[in-house]
Amino acid sequence: MATEAIVYTGNMRVSSPLQYKASVVIFVWRKKKEKEMSRLDFSECRKRRRTERVYKFKFFGSNGYPVDFSGPSFERNVKALLEFGREDRRGTTPRWSFQLEVRRMHLFLFVVAVEKKPAESLPIELRCKHCQHTGWGHHLICNKKYHFVLPLKSDEYHETVENGDDENRHSLHGMFHSNGFGHLLCINGLEAGSALAGYELMEFWDRLCSGLGARKVSLKDTSRKKGMELRLLHGVAYGKPWFGKWDYAFGRGSYGVDEESYTGAVTAIQTIPLRYIPCTRNFETIQLMLPRIQLLSGHSLSTLGDLFRFVLELRAGIPKEARFDPPHQGIMSDASCRWSAKRVSMAIRVVVEALKRAEVRWVSRQHVRDQARAYIGDTGLLDFVLKSLGNHLVGKYFIRRCLNPVTKVLEYCLEDVSDAVVPQKLLRHHQLNPSSAQIDKDIHQIYAALFGNIIGDGALSKIPPASRIILDSKHLIKDYGGEEAPADNKWKVYCNVILTNDGEEEEEEVAATPQHCFLLRNCSDFDELKSDVERVFRETYWELKNFSADTIRNANPKGSDLVFKTVKPGSGVVFEGKRSWEGGGGMEDAVECVCGTKDDDGERMVPCDVCQVRQHARCVGIPESDEIPSIFMCAGCEEKILSFPSLP
Repeated sequence: MATEAIVYTGNMRVSSPLQYKASVVIFVWRKKKEKEMSRLDFSECRKRRRTERVYKFKFFGSNGYPVDFSGPSFERNVKALLEFGREDRRGTTPRWSFQLEVRRMHLFLFVVAVEKKPAESLPIELRCKHCQHTGWGHHLICNKKYHFVLPLKSDEYHETVENGDDENRHSLHGMFHSNGFGHLLCINGLEAGSALAGYELMEFWDRLCSGLGARKVSLKDTSRKKGMELRLLHGVAYGKPWFGKWDYAFGRGSYGVDEESYTGAVTAIQTIPLRYIPCTRNFETIQLMLPRIQLLSGHSLSTLGDLFRFVLELRAGIPKEARFDPPHQGIMSDASCRWSAKRVSMAIRVVVEALKRAEVRWVSRQHVRDQARAYIGDTGLLDFVLKSLGNHLVGKYFIRRCLNPVTKVLEYCLEDVSDAVVPQKLLRHHQLNPSSAQIDKDIHQIYAALFGNIIGDGALSKIPPASRIILDSKHLIKDYGGEEAPADNKWKVYCNVILTNDGEEEEEEVAATPQHCFLLRNCSDFDELKSDVERVFRETYWELKNFSADTIRNANPKGSDLVFKTVKPGSGVVFEGKRSWEGGGGMEDAVECVCGTKDDDGERMVPCDVCQVRQHARCVGIPESDEIPSIFMCAGCEEKILSFPSLP
């Protein structure tokens, strides 16, 4: 047998001359293609594949998804995030987009960067109104701010996002200043047409703030649901607003309300005993509900706080597909029932009314049937209901049925269980499962009765003023602790700036800026630190665009001294400098209201035409429905004018 020649070319095994020639051709062609491919630039292709990536909404913003948020500052983390976004510079401002997936839907998160123009020279016009209303009016103006927007429609974007006045166009709109302070401008859930519920949007926002390393974030709580103010409803139930689930707490009250007043108002309403609710027309609805709610709770509800907390927890635990299980529900499950639920329910009500009119406690079946025959002509329906209706709970009444041991006749008894303690076995037997719609109706009726336009007596007289205080506590703040010294603070220092004016420290500002984190080498000196501080603060704050760090407070090191031989890693260094702007443009009108407010809190105000001091329109007696008068004079100026001597 002839020996077969074996030839190896590249990765191919060849056993004949013909295969050898073919392998050589393939080998040469492959090398040529590899050489051509090496000359191509795939950078754009890689970028396109990366920016078109679809991210999971549930995890976006968490550490490592899509980026490891380990930067020393908020702005560093934002820039790291934007590297994974799809950039679009077609508009007036640069923006990036991220495609998010939730429940097989695709949403778009837009990030818009708005930068202050160098030509702008009136600081009073550049100040953030949201910072002013929150109580951060003393903060320096930042050079840049970032808007994070989830539109109501999946890919709709509006240029008006820069102003933050388009609350009804977005599911979520939040804004950050470049120093890490931010504002949640709007949240619109399912009722506003969003594809996501409010709690899903808040979890996304909270995760994003934590990942980016935000410092503090504020919001104005005006959330409502079916006409009810949630900060009042949840405040009475849980002692905190709805946003308190994510640790947002009282930040600043309007009309002079402080945190102590807010806490006292919440406690005052929560502790009102239910027994103080009178049996008057205004509270008749609550009196009818309380027995049923007490039965559902299984334990004693003694105060308004207990009542609101239970009904809200009950509502949260009921799935949407739950259905109300009225007394006729079990009856109609009988195979012999041929009547509609409406007719069965009507017959039950007629039987209950007949038992209520009975002069004795136990009534025979025939007597009940005769009384009900005046309203229900279908004797077959009556017989079926009387046969099935026994030991059933109807509203606040319990229908008992038993056989008289003497006469051997079926008898019925109606018991009012408003104040009775029904055993848990009985509750489980009847399986009281109210629907979410029924609970929503109950909550709305209780809310309307207690917080409507009524004047309560006795203990209920606390409700109107206390609820007004709670409603005036709109501005909430959460401290995320961004740029605070972590446990691993090696080779880090935290620097801030105190501004001076002609060598004198400004009285109204103790620390003009928050602390910023700086990563240094072990051998870094103070000249290097000073250079970094000047660069970072110039890039961050508009008012420090020409900032120069003159001295270091409480220390006088030389520029060549090593930083970590003078200060410990993780400690703070305070630099002193001067303002770089002249402060042109005038000042806003002063605020001095009779309620004690000294700053603009975002409420409607009216200026005095004489002294230009602004006051709340509500505090000076101007109703919310009326327009601000064209001419207004405060009480002080009016008194001064009236004291002028009259002309002869």
